[in-house]
Amino acid sequence: MTRDNFLFAIIGILLGFIIGFMLHGVMSERDAARATASTQQRQQLPADHPPVGNDGTAQDQQQGMQQVQETIQRARTNPKDFDSQILAAKLEYQIQQYDEATKFLLTANQIHPENYDVIAMLGEANMDAGHFDIAEKWYRAALVKKPDDILVLDGLCAVLLSANKKQAAEEMISRLAKVDPTNQDLPNFRNKLTELKSK
Repeated sequence: MTRDNFLFAIIGILLGFIIGFMLHGVMSERDAARATASTQQRQQLPADHPPVGNDGTAQDQQQGMQQVQETIQRARTNPKDFDSQILAAKLEYQIQQYDEATKFLLTANQIHPENYDVIAMLGEANMDAGHFDIAEKWYRAALVKKPDDILVLDGLCAVLLSANKKQAAEEMISRLAKVDPTNQDLPNFRNKLTELKSK
């Protein structure tokens, strides 16, 4: 297993715990029914039998959250560990803590300034945090390295429209259309640009 696959596996496991925690409230009625069935089942088992059913769910969720916190803390205490910074950034991003995600990404960028993925992620995280000027800077830096990256072009169009930069947005929309003429976001981008121009 490669390092990237290993990291994605860890992220998948941790995110599974997070999502499970968030969905706990929604699933409480179903859990209650299962708990009743589990209680009936336990009554037929010896006293020293290991737990059955969903008895470990709350504990698993707590352990999952603890692992997430430990991962983030490990990144904070090891600012030279590139992989820890990326993992923590992705976890923070998944729970929509965009400013926190950008902090870890900036640390990762200091370790490996030429890493394209980090540069592109800094654009995305800053855009989602509402820091459009900073997002534009990172997206443009990414495009210097990969001029035809559709995701970056798409993100930069969104940033420029959000920042009311009509001319720059129009140029970037044209650029995206040349690279990816069937891009599903193009109609929306063009509509937003028309609205901006009409104001």
